[in-house]
Amino acid sequence: MSTDIHGGIEVLDPHGDEDFCGEGPWVLALDLSLLCFDSDYTAFGCLFGVRNIAGWDPVVPARGLPDDVSAGVLRQFAMFPDEWHSPTWATWGELRDIDMDAVPVGVGSRGLVTAVDFPGAGLHRLYWVSDVWPASLVERFGVPPVGDGPAVAEYGEWSVGEARLRYERFTRRQAIGAGSDWEHVFRVMEALAGRFGADGVRMVVYFD
Repeated sequence: MSTDIHGGIEVLDPHGDEDFCGEGPWVLALDLSLLCFDSDYTAFGCLFGVRNIAGWDPVVPARGLPDDVSAGVLRQFAMFPDEWHSPTWATWGELRDIDMDAVPVGVGSRGLVTAVDFPGAGLHRLYWVSDVWPASLVERFGVPPVGDGPAVAEYGEWSVGEARLRYERFTRRQAIGAGSDWEHVFRVMEALAGRFGADGVRMVVYFD
């Protein structure tokens, strides 16, 4: 069963109005569904510790909902309160200062093999690499021809039949940087921070 993300981007009234826009000090500015369309488990693990196959040290693991969560997010959450899990939040100030060069600390500490079985079809497989090549990778594509083992292998690309494979050091930059849905989330939050301040913009999320 897939895991999807829900929630939104909130802003805080810069003048401390407890009834900002008739709702409270925090107001829902944008529903996250407008920016995030995929079940992006790599990003979920990296940011929130959800579906954390690679063993990231998550940026904001489950903190719960903020005590002053916006009425807009609370209305959405209250629709199916028993179906959600791992609620958490982060201000733009926290997200802005993420170390984008950090790598997973768990099973994926060596890197990631991406295999594209059918070039042009947009379908790919991900294999997190620790101290040995994943058995499922070797069974399907053979031992990677980039070194005797992950500890001494060089990052690179190769082909097996029509499939194209790439072994790379994987950082937060690949998980949530340019080219991901999160690039758009962060740009929106950064733009809002120009009006409301870095600590006056936050993302509140939860999962099904």
